[in-house]
Amino acid sequence: MLKNMNLPNKLTMLRVLLVPLFIACFYLNVSWWSYGAAVIFVAAYFTDMLDGKIARKRNLITDFGKLMDPMADKLLSTSALIMLTAVDMLNPIATIIIVAREFFISAFRLVAVEKGIVIAASKLGKAKTMSQFIAITMVLLHTPIYELCGFSLDMVVMWISVLLTVVSGVDYVLKNKHAVSFD
Repeated sequence: MLKNMNLPNKLTMLRVLLVPLFIACFYLNVSWWSYGAAVIFVAAYFTDMLDGKIARKRNLITDFGKLMDPMADKLLSTSALIMLTAVDMLNPIATIIIVAREFFISAFRLVAVEKGIVIAASKLGKAKTMSQFIAITMVLLHTPIYELCGFSLDMVVMWISVLLTVVSGVDYVLKNKHAVSFD
């Protein structure tokens, strides 16, 4: 199957395959587990940036990519949020808000697609994704960041990410309310 895929789709599948490896880091009984998880998380995130760039540049956009790329993104980010919450590195409220928004917007998109409307990602949505990436990475690297700043900068950035998550979700619905009937 992988042999017949184009490069962007292979990168998407690599991101999916990196998720179990990322999760496994949380169960390592070594002092550097969070640094290993951070490296894997960053590598997986860069496959997302790279696959989109290559797909657009080479006109390699496929239905598989349209389906699997956002699923791989959500799998990576929600896995990170859930695992960080499980090891008490993240407030469960932040995780619930972010995951709930992802479910809601995914369902919203599904209803729109059934009506033949494809809704592209907005700049706010992309800012949300970037802020989540930065926040999750910072939480994984909490100790050196805390020692450098003297306070939990990672949590400040995480709550900014949560705020962007909510704002981008509301913006998404308001700008696309025509795609879903509410009556």
